[in-house]
Amino acid sequence: MPEVERHPFEPFLPVGCKMLMLGSFPPAPKRWCMEFYYPNFTNDMWRILSYIFFKDKDYFVDKARKTFRLEQLKFFLEHVGIGLYDMASAVIRRTGTAADKDLEVVEPTDVAGLLRRVPSCQALVTTGQLATDVLTSRFHLVRQPQVGSYVPFIFEEDGREMRLYRMPSSSRAYPMKVERKSDIYEKMFKEVMGGTENFNDLSTYLLE
Repeated sequence: MPEVERHPFEPFLPVGCKMLMLGSFPPAPKRWCMEFYYPNFTNDMWRILSYIFFKDKDYFVDKARKTFRLEQLKFFLEHVGIGLYDMASAVIRRTGTAADKDLEVVEPTDVAGLLRRVPSCQALVTTGQLATDVLTSRFHLVRQPQVGSYVPFIFEEDGREMRLYRMPSSSRAYPMKVERKSDIYEKMFKEVMGGTENFNDLSTYLLE
């Protein structure tokens, strides 16, 4: 029987979390450069956020060690209010990769349980098609957002008005340049953070 893999990380849910970003499932440990989300050095998630907030796609990159600056990264996520987890808590990896097509979701994540822990969260952000499919089925959402956009929905447990954003995958297998992905993510961050002025104030503060 194929081995069932459980998620290797605890949910990252900072105080004041404004958005929860949800991928599918981490790659196999042999592909990690650090013990945290998006751990593959060739994945561009942390370059995308570097480019958006610090105008330098290598801001979080430790080129000499071929890894990311984890403590600096966690401090940034906590300050901005970005939570992280994945839409599968357990999977069967059919061929050893982290590609959506090779993952069989054995245990979907209890996203409602995560949202109870972050009452300030106003947006869920999926970063791949499998994550989007699993999430919309869990919340019984009929319509999925187009890549780069969102659909509104109500978290029925507390009546919270929320948005589900569908962002481009940060994998280099997704055929789009980092700069173009960054433009799409930046638009989303501005909307969630209360507009361009608030976003620019935050960016200026982080750069000081």
